[in-house]
Amino acid sequence: MAYSIDLSGRVALITGASGGLGAQFARTLASAGAAVVLASRRVERLKELRAQIEAEGGDAHVIALDVTDMTSIKSAVAHAETEVGSIDILVNNSGVSTPQRLADVSPDDFDFMFDTNVKGAFFVAQAVGKRMLARAQGLAPGSFTGGRIINIASTAGLKALPKIGVYCMSKAAVIQMTKAMAVEWGRFGINVNAICPGYIDTEINHTHWQTDAVQKLIQMLPRKRVGAPQDLDALLVMLCSDQSHFINGAVITADDGFAV
Repeated sequence: MAYSIDLSGRVALITGASGGLGAQFARTLASAGAAVVLASRRVERLKELRAQIEAEGGDAHVIALDVTDMTSIKSAVAHAETEVGSIDILVNNSGVSTPQRLADVSPDDFDFMFDTNVKGAFFVAQAVGKRMLARAQGLAPGSFTGGRIINIASTAGLKALPKIGVYCMSKAAVIQMTKAMAVEWGRFGINVNAICPGYIDTEINHTHWQTDAVQKLIQMLPRKRVGAPQDLDALLVMLCSDQSHFINGAVITADDGFAV
């Protein structure tokens, strides 16, 4: 007997969908049957991704979103629900990093990471969460009450790493944010969980993994390898599904044992 997860009839908003993990998350959820809303500042890249998803029989829509702009967040969420329907799934993926030692971090560097990784992630989740709460309380229409919010944190939020200290701090905040949302919103059927990826090879950072210094780092990892975006597919789909109803406030590492 085969076991499968079907997300047909669900609407999923994916932030930071213009490349890297976000683009893979969008392709994966579309393959599972969800209508995906692709959100990012790089709209032309989103249009290319939409074309790829539609060519494979998926349902994809493009929304401009700058998570550092409160007006943009409110507008994007409202636009998504007007065009596609109520958002059932949020993959809160937008994130940035600048590699530097703590002694060299400027206020602008700090704000750059926290404005996107923490403040932006919080207010995107709040905007979507408010609508999920309204449906759960019978104050707004929708075929599905409850919801799934998956915050993309990082192994760096669990383990301090050199030269990305502020990034580590920001992702640790995302982990605590996940737990706080799970506590407040869980009783309304809204499950909030975090995925903490380890080192993942994407088209954005592929050349980084080829350098001699980074190759030495890879040799220090438990199985001497980095992951691929597809390595997160099964975990993501499970957390987005009805079958994950008993998983709330979980912080799940997908790092091949790096943080152990």
